[in-house]
Amino acid sequence: MQLILKRLMACVYELLILLAIWLLVTWLFVSAFGDATQGARHLVLQVLLWLITGLYFVVCWVKTGQTLAMQAWKMKIVGGDGQLLTIRQALIRYVFASLLTLAFGIGLLYMFLNTRRLFLHDHLLHTQYVLITK
Repeated sequence: MQLILKRLMACVYELLILLAIWLLVTWLFVSAFGDATQGARHLVLQVLLWLITGLYFVVCWVKTGQTLAMQAWKMKIVGGDGQLLTIRQALIRYVFASLLTLAFGIGLLYMFLNTRRLFLHDHLLHTQYVLITK
């Protein structure tokens, strides 16, 4: 149960970091292009925010295996071989995580249903969280 709580707290921390990034990107977008509450600009802003979020995660996972929240909670994401993710693995993981979260959070709920406490996208892609004990 401690691992689940730790991962959920890291998700909350991650959300706070992402909110700051999203606010900055949205402010820059609205400053440059005007109102983005509807129509094509709204869709473009949503896609831009998803891409910026993906860039943050993919760069962190490939470079160190850790986002800022994962560093704070002493966790790391690695491939099945224990190595850092490749760019391809990180991109696929981000897309899977996005889709499975949009599907009523099934990717996250899966963590409560399996003994290894993996998210569904980690189970499918043979990636895993490891705790750093340094």
